[in-house]
Amino acid sequence: MAQKKNKLKKMLSPPQPAPVDDLVDDDALMDDLLAHLDSKDHVVREESATVLKEMQIDGVAQKAEEAPKKDSKARHKARQARKAAALAESYAPTDTEADARLERQAKEEEENIKRVCEELGLILHEITPDGHCLFSAVADQLALLGIIPQSDATFATCRAAAADYIYSHMDDFLPFLPSEVGEDAAGATDPGLMTREEFYRYCKTMRNTAAWGGEPEILALSRAFNVPIHVVQGGTPPVVVHDPRGDQESKPGDKRVVYISYHRRLYGLGEHYNSLRPKTLLNSIKSALH
Repeated sequence: MAQKKNKLKKMLSPPQPAPVDDLVDDDALMDDLLAHLDSKDHVVREESATVLKEMQIDGVAQKAEEAPKKDSKARHKARQARKAAALAESYAPTDTEADARLERQAKEEEENIKRVCEELGLILHEITPDGHCLFSAVADQLALLGIIPQSDATFATCRAAAADYIYSHMDDFLPFLPSEVGEDAAGATDPGLMTREEFYRYCKTMRNTAAWGGEPEILALSRAFNVPIHVVQGGTPPVVVHDPRGDQESKPGDKRVVYISYHRRLYGLGEHYNSLRPKTLLNSIKSALH
């Protein structure tokens, strides 16, 4: 492994800084990097990831993506560099102290959410963490409330509803969506809003891919189905209310309310949504078996 590590260092440590073109255009180099990071030997993965992080592969990938892309090959190489950076981040040796801190925060979050659920008479129904979790959680709730039939209780139904509502109410949502080149983009200096083309592309992506949904989509779903959506979370406030009636906000305990939970660090998955069903014996059994 020491020989391979030296080889990687040699390949990634040229005398001149930021050899973006050389790194991205070297097929053998990129294939070698990805092969090391995909190795079944965790030692190989971790040592390779450490070297790549030392060589700031993430910065190289960023520069590759920002560089002019004249053909499909260049775009492919930029994506490879980004994949190598992402794998390096995933496989690098862990920070024990940081992991312990995250574990404590995850446990505290879980306890806070469970406490609120107990107060509201709810039980957590786990949703698959596949990028569609928000839409699947809301679909589960809408079926429980009889708003949509069980056969339509899928992420696809809610994705289409959210995307279509946002698309048809551009003026309401455009100011709150991150621009690809504005203040929310990496290295941006322009606070501008999305262009119409970016907005249409955003709606299409939200409708047809596994793009993660957030606050804009929750608001859109609340309005599209004309139902309040209460989001239970571990932070403050413990319940975030999205109500289509505006100032006539629903209260915890109302019968016609969608209840979902928002987790920042659930099982190390990152941000995630679950459905919160009424705490009955049947739902308790289903939750235990899920």
